[in-house]
Amino acid sequence: MSSLCDAWRHAPTQRRVWALAGPMILSNLSVPLVALVDSAVVGHLPHAYQLGAVAVGGSLYSLLVWTFGFLRMGTTGFAAQACGRGDGGALRQLLGQGLLLAGALALLCGLLVVPLLPALLTLMQPGAELDALARDYLHIRLLGLPAALASYALIGWLLGSQNARAPLLMLLTANLLNVALDLWFVLGLEWGVAGAAWASVIAEWSGALLGLALASRRLREYLGRADWQALRRWASWRPLLAVNRDIFIRTLALQSVFLLLTVQGTRLGDATVAANALLLNGLLLTAHALDGLAHALEALCGHAIGARDRLALRRSLWVAGIWSLLASLGFAALFLLGGQWFVDLQTDIAEVRAIAHAHLPFLAALPLLAVWSYLLDGLFIGATRAREMRDAMLLAFALCLPLAWLLQGLGNAGLWLAFLVFMLTRSLVLGAFFWRIERRGGWVPAER
Repeated sequence: MSSLCDAWRHAPTQRRVWALAGPMILSNLSVPLVALVDSAVVGHLPHAYQLGAVAVGGSLYSLLVWTFGFLRMGTTGFAAQACGRGDGGALRQLLGQGLLLAGALALLCGLLVVPLLPALLTLMQPGAELDALARDYLHIRLLGLPAALASYALIGWLLGSQNARAPLLMLLTANLLNVALDLWFVLGLEWGVAGAAWASVIAEWSGALLGLALASRRLREYLGRADWQALRRWASWRPLLAVNRDIFIRTLALQSVFLLLTVQGTRLGDATVAANALLLNGLLLTAHALDGLAHALEALCGHAIGARDRLALRRSLWVAGIWSLLASLGFAALFLLGGQWFVDLQTDIAEVRAIAHAHLPFLAALPLLAVWSYLLDGLFIGATRAREMRDAMLLAFALCLPLAWLLQGLGNAGLWLAFLVFMLTRSLVLGAFFWRIERRGGWVPAER
């Protein structure tokens, strides 16, 4: 308890946490804002299948992009530790590696996804109108994939270099442009679902180009030269690729859960999948806000580990943890008391509203169960300990998949109940890994 009070009263730690968390919360909240605007704009078109098409197409695109979230998470920890050591050459080399990986993965996905798209949509068993619109939406969104993956690498690198304002500027520029173009293309030009897709593509490229300029400016603050010849040697790639591999497996399992949620919701009807999309927008809002504190923890813990400062690591963890708990309580109250307004703002389709209203208690419970997994992910990423993150996710997935099958008779309520148990299990397992490493004193490596 004394260490908690010491951390909470330590003004420099509070300032460092919020110097990073504040901009990241604002930038992260702009991400679900795009999904909310897409839903709100398309949700006021006359047919439920139009909203369903954006929900299905957007879910598939998000599954694809978020699967490569390791481009951000893997980069942040290594950049933060290099920054803690004051190693400008390593920062330059890491940025180059991140952008090269982003380009290669975007090319690979472009070659593989389009042929697999019909099979993915067939798995969901959508109606004919929804199927056609979802295909058109996703084909357009794929044009922005290289920019989306490059932005992941850039944001991770900038955050690891202790600069949260640059990611804020990137994301706000891209997402506010997306909102403006969404309204213009869908409502002004009447391009419908395709207009929402084109708005996102233009915004993604705008954000990536701005990120390149901001990263170039940040590099001027660090002395050192990158060993570009080292990129030809496997040894220089092994640590980054090992962490990225584990984060990739972890993210693939997580996105499989969201895909299964969408697939099962689609089988329950167009109105149900649309209602679930509106509720998941609430989860996205919560996750992106709480992730702002987790991202701050990534950068601060990575910096403390690079500088071998155990006290700074402990203080950062306590301060970010307390603020995360308070924020999760606030979101739970928001959805419990104002959830109907949140749903009604996104659509005026009566059937979709009714289904979403009935499942609001599940949404209100999610922040309290999931907050610990977000927070501990930040610590493990900053420490570049991705193996524990991977194992926790796989264990939660393996335990909750049979539960989802057993609860099919409860319909959509069973689906959401299984999802809640998945989030709780993930938090508990990560907590167990944290406690084991803490008891062994393994967060900060011993001096050699």
